[in-house]
Amino acid sequence: MGGRERPVHRRDALGAGAVLLASALAAGCARGGGEEGVRGGAVREGAAREGDGAGGGAPASSLSSPAPSPYGAAAGPAGPRRFPGWPGVITHGPRDRPRIALTFEGRGDPGLARAALARIERAGARVTVLAVGSWLEAHPELARRILDGGHEIGNHTEHHRDLAALAERDEHSAYEEIAACARRLRRLTGSIGTWFRPSPGPGATAPVRRLALRAGYPHVLGYDVESRDHAATGVPAVLRKVTGELRHGSVVGLSLTRPVTVAALPLLLTEIDRRGLRAVTATELLS
Repeated sequence: MGGRERPVHRRDALGAGAVLLASALAAGCARGGGEEGVRGGAVREGAAREGDGAGGGAPASSLSSPAPSPYGAAAGPAGPRRFPGWPGVITHGPRDRPRIALTFEGRGDPGLARAALARIERAGARVTVLAVGSWLEAHPELARRILDGGHEIGNHTEHHRDLAALAERDEHSAYEEIAACARRLRRLTGSIGTWFRPSPGPGATAPVRRLALRAGYPHVLGYDVESRDHAATGVPAVLRKVTGELRHGSVVGLSLTRPVTVAALPLLLTEIDRRGLRAVTATELLS
């Protein structure tokens, strides 16, 4: 689907670097008590240092003033775009440009979301958050927080139900899962969001694609690199999985629900930069 492939020996060298990186971190994790150490210490301490509010460090006013992105501020709430020549389900961007897109499932502890955004912005990266509508109902300020950081926000259904299974039983209810989140995004940001991703995973059946198009989303956003952070036992596992598969144009699937993901972000972003890649929004990746 496009682009020249890197020579095999180049990928092998990068994979070896990722393993060394993960091994070094594993030693540190062992000293800190594994994932529970991350849950109890690394995330909260990092959050306090970065002023995201999760650790009670900086005043709440700092949440509206994230570190500036070198890519410039977002012009305003964007809506879905049609990308001619690209399929209905997009899993990656052009393979001939040194860009990748980090995409996050938006739900769970809002403190983890703020910690993740602070770390992402510290590295000068932009990301795409596919938000669950009920999460935004409980934490409406996060919609603007995402946009104010230069990122983009999209639709991940209203209640995070199994959309494909629901569409087979009750197409009206399946459509309402998409439409309700779209309405919520419009109320909070002025737009229905930039992308749609079905729940629980990135794939989309034909009925789901049809319902997404009806709701105003010309494409479904999938991914070609799955972090599997929901099952990871520690930071090294996340790093090995992502860095071992990362390529030009990759779209990476991550989650804001896991402390291990937030803890892995600084090293992951450092490795992305070391490879000469830029982490941009999914829209920027395709543009």
